[in-house]
Amino acid sequence: MAERDNPKEDTILLTENFEAWVSYEEDDEPIYHLDTGRATLHFFHEEWEELRELFRELDKQSKKK
Repeated sequence: MAERDNPKEDTILLTENFEAWVSYEEDDEPIYHLDTGRATLHFFHEEWEELRELFRELDKQSKKK
């Protein structure tokens, strides 16, 4: 996946298959992006936090089994 070179964009985490990154609107509102190779999902801050909570809960549930 492409490196981010715009100063208003930062890579959060990059793996072999995925990239999470954030860009900032003109009013400095963050927009979070998740590149999956086939698609890019875009999230406002509140949605991103909810997605992170979802992944935390999925991780907890998978460890119970």
